Amino acid sequence: MNPSQTPENKPLSIKVRIENEAKKALLLTLYLGVWFCAITFLALTALEGKPIHATIFGLAMIKAGICAKFMLIGQAAYPLTISKKHGIIPSLLANSFIYSIIVLLLSYLESGVDGLIHGRHFIDSILSFGHSDPIYILSLSIIYWLIIWPYLLFVGIKMALGDDTTIELLFGPRKTGQ
Repeated sequence: MNPSQTPENKPLSIKVRIENEAKKALLLTLYLGVWFCAITFLALTALEGKPIHATIFGLAMIKAGICAKFMLIGQAAYPLTISKKHGIIPSLLANSFIYSIIVLLLSYLESGVDGLIHGRHFIDSILSFGHSDPIYILSLSIIYWLIIWPYLLFVGIKMALGDDTTIELLFGPRKTGQ
C-alpha cells in the first residue's frame, strides 16, 4: 500500500499527510535525541569534574530535530525500497551509510556554527571537528551508523509488514475498550 493512500486506495488529504509527516519527524527527533543526549552525557562525564549544563542537552535535541528533518528529506529524495529477492538488511544497507553520512556532515556544520558562536572562523571550526583526528571521526561515524541502522530496520519492517502488524509484533495486540 502506498503511504499516501488509505486502505480503500483513496488518496489521503493534505492535512492527514502533513500530520503523518509531523508524527514521523517528532518520533525520529525523539529517537535521535535520546541517542545524542546519551552521547553528550557520556562525553561530559568523561571530562570528570566539569559542571554539566542542561543547555548542552537542548542543543543535542536541536541537532536531533535537524538530523530528523534531513533524514526525512533524504527518504523523500532517495526513498527506501525493500527487495523481496534480497531481504530487508541488504536492501537498506546502502541507505544506512547515506543517512549516516548526512548526520556526519551535519555534525561538521554544527562544529562550524559552534565556532561562529564562540568567535572563531567557520571554516577553521569545521576543519577542527573531531580534533582533526581521522580515527576519532571514524569512530563517531560508526556510532552514527549504529544509531541510524536500527531506525532503518524498523522502517523496513514496517514497509514489509505494515504499520499495524509491526506495532502488534513489537508491543502486542491493541487493547480494546475495557
